[in-house]
Amino acid sequence: MDNNQENNPNQLNIEISEEVAEGNYSNLAIITHSHAEFILDFVNVMPGTPKSKVKSRIILAPMHAKRLMRAIVDNVNNYEAQHGTINDLQDIELPLNFGGPAAQA
Repeated sequence: MDNNQENNPNQLNIEISEEVAEGNYSNLAIITHSHAEFILDFVNVMPGTPKSKVKSRIILAPMHAKRLMRAIVDNVNNYEAQHGTINDLQDIELPLNFGGPAAQA
């Protein structure tokens, strides 16, 4: 047994597979909730495609959703302290084609 585990028997050992470690890119999150849970659907919307699929769904108890919200706020604040303010999408003027080929009728 590892010396650290002997000193801290409540330590959680977390493993991640190579497939999960690659992650899923998302540029849209849809959040819904019921009285018992929050559902976070992560989508990768591609310009020029009329349909997109949910790439990942995370279901959280309300208490864990609130903890996640606080953790994200803390991390964004730390990021901005190191790298400057993150511009909101509303602050950025995007062309309608998002840099891809121009749509033609």
